[in-house]
Amino acid sequence: MLQLAKISLLQGWLPTSLFSLTGLTLFVLIFTKSKRSKHLFSIINLLIQLGVASIFFIVGGLIAWLISDVFLVFGVSLGWLVIICVAIGFALVGFAGTAFVFTKGWKRLIAVIAIVLTLISTALRVDMVYGEYTTLGSIFGMGNFPKLEVNKEKSATASIEEWYSLAKQNKLPKMPKKGILRSAHIPNTYSKFKARTANVYLPPAALVKHPPKLPVMVMLAGQPGSPNHFFAASDIAETLDDYAKSHKGLAPIVVAPDQNGEATHNSLCADTGVYGKAETYLIRDVPNWIRKNLPVSKDPSMWLMGGFSQGGTCATQLVPAHPNIFRSMYSAGGELEPTYQNRQETIKRYFNGNTSAYERHVPSKIMRKNAPLKQNYYAIAGYWDPKSQANQATIALSAHSAGINVLTMLAKNSGHDWHTVKAGLKVVLDLFCKQTGISKTVPNLNTYPNVKILVHKKVNRD
Repeated sequence: MLQLAKISLLQGWLPTSLFSLTGLTLFVLIFTKSKRSKHLFSIINLLIQLGVASIFFIVGGLIAWLISDVFLVFGVSLGWLVIICVAIGFALVGFAGTAFVFTKGWKRLIAVIAIVLTLISTALRVDMVYGEYTTLGSIFGMGNFPKLEVNKEKSATASIEEWYSLAKQNKLPKMPKKGILRSAHIPNTYSKFKARTANVYLPPAALVKHPPKLPVMVMLAGQPGSPNHFFAASDIAETLDDYAKSHKGLAPIVVAPDQNGEATHNSLCADTGVYGKAETYLIRDVPNWIRKNLPVSKDPSMWLMGGFSQGGTCATQLVPAHPNIFRSMYSAGGELEPTYQNRQETIKRYFNGNTSAYERHVPSKIMRKNAPLKQNYYAIAGYWDPKSQANQATIALSAHSAGINVLTMLAKNSGHDWHTVKAGLKVVLDLFCKQTGISKTVPNLNTYPNVKILVHKKVNRD
């Protein structure tokens, strides 16, 4: 069962086999004809099927576009790649459905199989665009991890520099080859916010009796989403395991708390009467728990908050609002401001119509109010996500004006999806590890194959 749960949905034999089988059923419908059918009649049937498929393509694309860009059912645009995938799926279903009407016997059965396979293939192709569900197990919520056992005997006393000094003397303690992923309940002591279980990644260096004081990345999935989805879709644990191998077991600790409470909720990462005190949870309860239970540094320069979509928006709200906790933020596909449906509805529902209360959560206004800020703003948007590109460019201007170092990026061949998140994470990880002392090498920003640097501005703080 566990082996089945690990089967990849994004690459390998499963998607290849599914797409091939779907294509084979459609091939059979096109190029085989009944023995009793006349040649002319078969051609007419095929033309009718192609005509219906064309109509379904247009209708399917129109429906997807309306849902995506007009009514904004999901809060963000689905992107043209997904819209086209849905339109093609509609077209193939229309083709196979028409074949079902005009055929009999075994070809009618093939048509039914083709419809089912086309629906599954379309859903899988859309998932491959987003990268949301990476394995069979992730679809059924099988990303839960063992409970974190907090060892009170552990004490983080050494700095990263002292850890490297021990390494030079061959005095490092024995470490596991890989880090661990665990689940943890983070108490809502101050906020009373009803959060779901958080997930934690601990690198090898964090698993010894006397670990060093490590940097920490607080990472937020989008909405809908969950802490489980963040680790499943981002592949960050595997990335950090590889990083630790070449850095004496060192890598940032990653904590993925829940900022929404439920997949259907959007807390705006704010304290409101709708879903509770999400901001207090994220900036008091979560950091307090991390400092108390994990081997992390308390220095804000060693703390980063980041996330995807709504999670990225939260990072650009909370980091500049709380510079005493976080020094860096990472936003992948973030918005200009926290939003539920639209600005007016957000103010009305969450802030009782009080525009001033709402604007206290708008990133650009927070940055302007708290300037100067000695922080870092890292952001990335997908090539097929022009709205997020515009958002990060606007926030970058506010950030730089507030004294924040700025790096904005473009992810090639992706849109508003987890492929964009992962592309940016590789850059941000290298920069963050250099900043926190784990890495001694200055990253060459021109060597990342899937990333184009758009803006790289450092503030002269002398």
